[in-house]
Amino acid sequence: MDALSVLLEDVQLFETKYCYIKGFGDWSYTINRQDTILFYLVLSGSFCINVGSEIREAHTGDTIMISNAYQHVCYATGHDGSNAVPLDTELVNYKDSSIVLNKESNDAQNASLILIECRYERDMMQPLLTVLPTILPELSRMADGRFDVIDVEVKLLTLESEHERMGKTAVINHWASIMMIECLRTYVESLPEATDNWLMALKDPYLAKALAAMHDAPERNWTIHKLAEVAGMSRSSFAQRFKDVVGVPPLTYLIDYRLRLSARYLRRQQHSISRISELVGYASDSTFSQAFKRVYHVSPKAYRQQFQ
Repeated sequence: MDALSVLLEDVQLFETKYCYIKGFGDWSYTINRQDTILFYLVLSGSFCINVGSEIREAHTGDTIMISNAYQHVCYATGHDGSNAVPLDTELVNYKDSSIVLNKESNDAQNASLILIECRYERDMMQPLLTVLPTILPELSRMADGRFDVIDVEVKLLTLESEHERMGKTAVINHWASIMMIECLRTYVESLPEATDNWLMALKDPYLAKALAAMHDAPERNWTIHKLAEVAGMSRSSFAQRFKDVVGVPPLTYLIDYRLRLSARYLRRQQHSISRISELVGYASDSTFSQAFKRVYHVSPKAYRQQFQ
């Protein structure tokens, strides 16, 4: 299995919600969300998205992922969004699957889009969030055939929204995960060679093997030598290359991953603490507890109790 696939097995989206938004004339709105990933699928027309100091114009057929922003403004092309209406209340309630903006305007409809909102576990997403741009590139413009993929998925979402069928929530959550994977791999594929983004390691034929191995079997007694063997490199060359590309030494990366994974087990009330320490590669409960407390500042037991 390739490194990105193994990495994304730990990233799960849930509580996916969606709505159709139609804008007339000089429409604009603002959204302020935390710990969510947002997708925009532009069905027709065009509009602008302003996240901080970055402004992106989206057109029919585009799919855009907003990966890590608490607030952004969307507005009709040719306007400035200065009178943006907050949509947070409407999106929290989701009483209707559609929102019409500036309907009283005499102007024609100039944009129709689908907004998808997904929640995620911050701990497991944090390494990705630190290096992803706020707005990922529009998929429809990245490569031949991508629009066909998006078109199929828009049709799937439309069908699911029209009928109340068993497994609807699961289908939509999986759909959102597929969209995220498509956005992420498009972004990784487009990274230039001269970049300090650690995701370049996923494209590295040697480092990718080591990353996949650590994520696939975090419980193994990994050493620099063993990881170098997996990568097909000498010990010293591997250690230096990993640090240069990823930004931290291999075992530092592994420890960070193990503790984030253990925190997930604890939040979900999965397994005993002894079993968790085994699953993440610690020889004893006390060693695991000390390592966990250094990062989370509480013992595994106290951390678990916060989520009961």
